[in-house]
Amino acid sequence: MNPAEPADFPLGRWNLYIGGAGRTVDGCINLDLFPMPGVDVAADAEHLPFLPDIFQRVECDAVLEHVRDPVRVMCEIQRVLAPGGYVHLVTPFCHPFHEYPKDYRRFTLDGLKELAAPLEVVAEGWRTGPTATLLVFVIEYVKLLLPWRIWRGAAHLICGWLLFPFRYLDLLLFRMPEARRIGNHCYLWLRKP
Repeated sequence: MNPAEPADFPLGRWNLYIGGAGRTVDGCINLDLFPMPGVDVAADAEHLPFLPDIFQRVECDAVLEHVRDPVRVMCEIQRVLAPGGYVHLVTPFCHPFHEYPKDYRRFTLDGLKELAAPLEVVAEGWRTGPTATLLVFVIEYVKLLLPWRIWRGAAHLICGWLLFPFRYLDLLLFRMPEARRIGNHCYLWLRKP
């Protein structure tokens, strides 16, 4: 994770977390496609079941690659976001295919900004960098070579544990403009005027 990524944009009285996948998200209404423990509202992000201008902050972390119509999702986010409210988007760029329930696309920072218009960009950058990209592909490659699911699961845990310390190399690489060419996840913080 990039320590330069801002995390101090305020939560309001009403906050929405899209794609919580069953985890508890303090201070937020947790919305996901399927009902499961921790999910407050099961709904499709393309049709948010909320009134306009209600949320002071919306988190959408690694969700847009899984939706059929990201333009529609962004229109819905803008609709439910209160004036002066903030949106935090995180999307993969160089990252392996992963279905939940589908995986449709990847985003560059420029593509994400285009998708988020007319919201005002207040911060942008890379959450995870080139080293994270390399490591996640190595893990997926090793899993590809194994015949049984349990072996792939074990390889994921073991390789992840062994390779994790190398992720700290990204702390150096985040300073290099060229690092964006193979960055793993990008982020935007946006504000609704």
